Amino acid sequence: MIRAAMIGLGTWGQNLVRSVQGRSPAIRFTTAATRTPDKARDFAAAQGMRLLPRFEDVLADPEVDAVVLATPHSLHTEQIVAAAAAGKHVFSEKPLGVDAASAERAARACAEAGVTLGVGYNWRYQPALQRIRQLIDDGTLGRVLHIEGNFCGPSAYRFPKGHWRHDREEVPAGGMTGRGVHVVDAMLFLAGHVEQVTAQSVRLVQDFGVDDTTSMLFRFAGGATGTLATVIATAETWRMQVFGSEAWVEVGDVEHLTTWELRLCRLDRNAITVKQRPEVIRFPETSTERAELEHFAEAVAARRPLVLPGGDAVHNVALLEAILESVRSQGPVRLG
Repeated sequence: MIRAAMIGLGTWGQNLVRSVQGRSPAIRFTTAATRTPDKARDFAAAQGMRLLPRFEDVLADPEVDAVVLATPHSLHTEQIVAAAAAGKHVFSEKPLGVDAASAERAARACAEAGVTLGVGYNWRYQPALQRIRQLIDDGTLGRVLHIEGNFCGPSAYRFPKGHWRHDREEVPAGGMTGRGVHVVDAMLFLAGHVEQVTAQSVRLVQDFGVDDTTSMLFRFAGGATGTLATVIATAETWRMQVFGSEAWVEVGDVEHLTTWELRLCRLDRNAITVKQRPEVIRFPETSTERAELEHFAEAVAARRPLVLPGGDAVHNVALLEAILESVRSQGPVRLG
């Protein structure tokens, strides 16, 4: 049983605690630290967690094996580096940093300290996404040609003026930082790294805050193309469709924290003109938050690395940085 400390007890931090507390044989939250302890005191007590005053106090506690970060984006890198220096395993909500150099530094600090680093891209634990990966590997989809995605909702309206989620330094490229990076991670899982991006990002609705409408065109190193939109001043929705030379597959709905359904439509080369109906594939209910935290705990117990320098989690941040550069230059940007 990994003894973990939750850093940040806002809505998402509490959600992560609830996903495993008393339910998982692999990980339990014993400790927490937050910037607003008065707001979290009752929750911590109900979950049987000690509430320490500072992050530094958690790192100095020998009864804590790992820390889980549900903190503002700009804090992730320094907190990860500090945890690695203290010999603590660390699971960070996405992204690892707000620029590629910071993300690489975080990954490298953990690799050099010999501690496990995990990152909260919980979509990878969706059975439907794992099935899509299988359909690519076994040839059912044929060659991947294009991936189309969006992740939209009313995020711009949820937070008042002055909130950190309206800070362009904390939330670059609008909905990309909180929402789009999940779709990007799924795309990286299915199609590999991106070698070129063209992006545009604007604020059209409110007179303050981050951009509300961001769209991107990707070219993957393997040759496939992709598109992604994050509109954060509209009704909730998300979708991803993968087009292959033999079939297409699609996931998407309003909720994304439920267990997804999968729609698969195959091409019949003996009846090209016949419009095939997709089949719907359903999966047993699962908690992706619990799955990602248990996977992290198992890696910690085995002293096995998860996030590595130059890996997908670092590339995701490099792509975010390239998106910002493309928005500024109004042209395509190639990634190294």
